[in-house]
Amino acid sequence: MNPRPQDAAAPLVDFAGLYRTHAQEVRRFALYLSGNASVVDDLVSEAFVRVWTARERVDLTTVRGYLFAIVRNLFLKHVERERRHAPIDEGAVDQRPGPEEQARDQDELRVVLSALAQLPEADRAAVLMRADEGLPYEDIAAVLGISIGAAKVKVHRARLKLAEALQAPEAHRAKERGHERQP
Repeated sequence: MNPRPQDAAAPLVDFAGLYRTHAQEVRRFALYLSGNASVVDDLVSEAFVRVWTARERVDLTTVRGYLFAIVRNLFLKHVERERRHAPIDEGAVDQRPGPEEQARDQDELRVVLSALAQLPEADRAAVLMRADEGLPYEDIAAVLGISIGAAKVKVHRARLKLAEALQAPEAHRAKERGHERQP
């Protein structure tokens, strides 16, 4: 196998170090986006393969945002492919125990994930990139293809929606506790 001429000219990149530095946060982002652990490994692997194949064009100072953008785009393609499958029979009943029976001790986490899932995909991606990954607004704007001001607004509004969603279940639980104490 002969190396291609462009491979010899490609910049040297410590790909193993790049992977060690960013794989965990890229995987977490993919998991939060998809909510499906079986899809995450494919998204993360493909993202790093794409960075490797485009290494001569990748700016190492912005590679983290580039990886998030790749994962997001791959996720959106995955969602589109899934929509093409046969529709789900809405009359079918899932016989497995619900989330309440399986994870009562993870109630707050379930509420947060549910609230995240209710957000539009771009809002969810923006708030996750900012809150969980600590990306600057400039990188978020670049990943989403919007202005920095619009990125700030998306993050702010998504946080407000999450706070509202988290307050609603708490108020409901407090109301239930009040009724239990009454004779």
